[in-house]
Amino acid sequence: MSNILEVKKVVKQYGDYTALNEVSLTVPKGSIYGLLGPNGAGKTSLIRIINQITLPDGGSVILDGEKLKPEHVSFIGYMPEERGLYKTMKVGEQCLYLAQLKGLSKQDAKKQLDYWFERLEIQGWWNKKIQELSKGMAQKIQFVVTVLHKPKLLILDEPFSGFDPVNANLIKDEIIELNKQGTSVIFSTHRMESVEEMCEYIALIHKSNKLIEGKLTDVKKQFRTNDYEVGILTNNVEGLMFDLSQKFTLSQTDFKSLHDELKLKINIGNATPNELLNILVQRGQVTHFVEKIPSMNDIFIQTVTDK
Repeated sequence: MSNILEVKKVVKQYGDYTALNEVSLTVPKGSIYGLLGPNGAGKTSLIRIINQITLPDGGSVILDGEKLKPEHVSFIGYMPEERGLYKTMKVGEQCLYLAQLKGLSKQDAKKQLDYWFERLEIQGWWNKKIQELSKGMAQKIQFVVTVLHKPKLLILDEPFSGFDPVNANLIKDEIIELNKQGTSVIFSTHRMESVEEMCEYIALIHKSNKLIEGKLTDVKKQFRTNDYEVGILTNNVEGLMFDLSQKFTLSQTDFKSLHDELKLKINIGNATPNELLNILVQRGQVTHFVEKIPSMNDIFIQTVTDK
């Protein structure tokens, strides 16, 4: 798979403060890529460099095989966390103006806006002023003006901020559909459940440095702990616990279940899951058996806390 974006040892400094310390990233073409990190990690500085709002102090950025240059702005759609709409301007007038800044003719812009306004069911907002809209309504307009020029690369900074759950799902579905049509997406958020649901690749930046990058499934494998969550119905708890303790590390756990079983968290170490399962089935009826794969929230907290 070729790459839509390559960030190579990018450095950004503000006086004595280093916002990015030789950060390198690779965003595969056609992917949804999660750019993660705590507040102040350097994510926004990197996004601003990709959008050519600021320049790096070192390193380079390659967009779709070419070194980043001014005309590439038309290939990118960027929705910042702090929205940039003119509050006293009418919605339709503003959308047409911003579309033409992205290189669309007035006719093509009107065609795209008609499509998106109908798709998001906002046809009646054309003559409203932004200041008359709720935060979520204004967010929909911001999304529309970000995507209507059909960018190759879509950069979304906290795209669900201000949305109720229904509209958050609506925008999520639109992002996924755009991705299916070939748009590459960089998705910056603190909502780890959205990362789990949408992203194929992730990078985590902390204190100006990249700490993690890779395919989401591979990252989670790197952080696996060999812990299993087990539920078992048995008439001989003492015998079961003795057998397990000879080979594994045990602790009590609590998970939702329809059964009144013994619930255990078991670390298998260098053993195999089958070895654990064989002991369990000899001692009772297994009702629950699942590896506890760390969530992105767990990985995020562990990584930034360790550093």
